[in-house]
This record gives sequence, C-alpha cells and structure tokens, in this order.
Amino acid sequence: MLTERLLQVTLVGSEWVLYLLLFLSVASIAMMVERALFFRASRIAWDRLLERTEPLLHAGQVGTIEEVVRTWPGPEVEVLRAVFDGAARGPAAMEKLVHAALLNEQQRMERRIAFLGTMGNNAPFIGLFGTVLGIIRAFRDLSLDVKGGANVVMAGISEALIATAVGLFVAIPAVIAYNYFMRRSARASVRAQSVASRLMALLPARQDVQV
Repeated sequence: MLTERLLQVTLVGSEWVLYLLLFLSVASIAMMVERALFFRASRIAWDRLLERTEPLLHAGQVGTIEEVVRTWPGPEVEVLRAVFDGAARGPAAMEKLVHAALLNEQQRMERRIAFLGTMGNNAPFIGLFGTVLGIIRAFRDLSLDVKGGANVVMAGISEALIATAVGLFVAIPAVIAYNYFMRRSARASVRAQSVASRLMALLPARQDVQV
C-alpha cells in the first residue's frame, strides 16, 4: 500500500525538478552579479584610499590618515577605523578591535556566497533526483505499453537524463563563482590587515612623541 502511494507520487516525473533547477539557476546568477558588483566597488574604493594614504603612511602623518579613513567608504576601511577607535585604549584593546572588525567585514564580504557553495554541492543531486523520477516513470510506461518495447524506455530515460545535465549546468558555475569570491574575500582581508598593522606600528611612536 505504501509503495503504491509513493509510486503515484514519483510518477509526476522530473519536469518540476527542471523548473526548480531553473529557478535556482536564476537565483545563483543574480547573486553572482550582486557579489561581483560589490567586490568591484570595494576594490575601486580601496585602491583610491591607498593612493591617498600611502604617501601619508610613509611620512608618518597618522592624524591626516585618520581624517581620511573616518569618511571613506568600503568594507575594509572599517578595519582601519578600528585601529583609531582602539588607539586610546592601549595596544591590546586595539588588536582586539581590529580582529573583531576583520571578522565582521569578512562576514559582510562573504554574504550570500554560502548559497553558491550550497548550490555547487547539491544541484547535481537535485538533477539526479529528477533523473531517478524520470526513470521510474519510464519503466512504469513500459509496463503499461509492452508493445512499445525498448523505445518507450529509451525515450523516457533520455528525457530523464536532462535533469542531471541541468543540475551539472547549474552547479559548475556556482562552484567556480564560490571559489572566486572566497579568494577575493581572503585577499581583501589580507589587504586590510596589512595596512592596519602598519598603522598600529606607527601609533605608539606618535603617542610617545606627544608624551
């Protein structure tokens, strides 16, 4: 009895799986575009900030750098602001604030990227599920039309395999985009940490002079 009920459910075929994969594909593309625009804008803002602050870093003009950083856009800049926020509280507090800012900005940069990783891992299984449903339906059709012979089964299986192909088609770009954006996030964190470390090295010297 239970087997018959499950069979009736599976006989709906794999077409709905294709629609599901199509929807997930559109969602993945939208997230890829959104993240690409986000990282592009972030990189442009960071490059312009470096053009502005690199001469100031060499000259040790930390006060001017703070004025620039306070009003500059971009996720990595939050890490540099944490340096100045923690400067008055001592080196230990400053390092903790910088570390916390790095974690927060890393989460911000990796937002929605996890969906791409999930898609890359699971889209082939969704497609395979659709293929299994299609094969079940093909053999069911064969049992109802014995005269059709192998032609009935082959036609059903060929249609069912489309679901697996579509699943792979959705998964491969998602995996590539996931790896690419994760590398971009890691590079951005390293850039921010590098400049923050240089600032932290300059701040004690500035404080000593003021004393």
